Amino acid sequence: MSNHTEGAFADTLKGKAALVTGGARGLGAAIAGALADQGADVAISYVTSAAKAGAVVEALKAKGVRAFAIKSDQADLDAAKPLVEEVVAHFGKLDILVNNAAIAVQGKTVDDPGLDTVNLDRQWRTNVMGVVATTRAAAQALSDGGRIIFIGSGLGARVPFPGVADYAGTKAAIVGYTKGVQRDLGPRNIIASVVQPGIMPTDMASAVADKLPDAIMDLHAIRRIATLEEVAAAVCFLAGPHAGYMSGAVLDVSGGFQI
Repeated sequence: MSNHTEGAFADTLKGKAALVTGGARGLGAAIAGALADQGADVAISYVTSAAKAGAVVEALKAKGVRAFAIKSDQADLDAAKPLVEEVVAHFGKLDILVNNAAIAVQGKTVDDPGLDTVNLDRQWRTNVMGVVATTRAAAQALSDGGRIIFIGSGLGARVPFPGVADYAGTKAAIVGYTKGVQRDLGPRNIIASVVQPGIMPTDMASAVADKLPDAIMDLHAIRRIATLEEVAAAVCFLAGPHAGYMSGAVLDVSGGFQI
């Protein structure tokens, strides 16, 4: 039974095939659900959350779309091509790629002798090189007029507190890469864009939010954190027909964090 969103955007993505990396939980699951609400068939990737991925897939199918999950570690650069190939084999095409999967290693300054360089390097590999590998693989398969949406962070544009240098660096790199991808793929009418969320109610953000709740709220014009649905809605807009001329756009969904 279809449970697509009613109103102006209902079924605007019907017939489209999407891949959401890291779609088993948090923002990725919310994005996958929102895309399905607009009629898209959705594949999600996951690393360890097999049970959660299965639950997301069942929820997507209940909305009346095709859906499946693929175990794929974004830190393994060789996994990108098989991931994209499996989506194309399953759906027959790929129209929308949402580069959502990422990790956050935060809390220590770069001069801290206890800095976890091993996991910081993995963060760069996952958040930047893994995204690049997935995008390269998808670019060859993506339908003309398709969409590539990168999930960045408000910290990619503004860093108001210490302990996040590497994470902020990975997200700033994504903005520059997106603009270059847009130049490369613009002749095919493929739109590449970035959504930069602020603090959200996810596992990734909880450590920072728990330590600095008052300080974080003071950085926002709208003194609350984002909802997953608000960020997912921005992704869906960029994925849809109304964003066909928003090439290389960077959308902040952060309550004024960048002001």
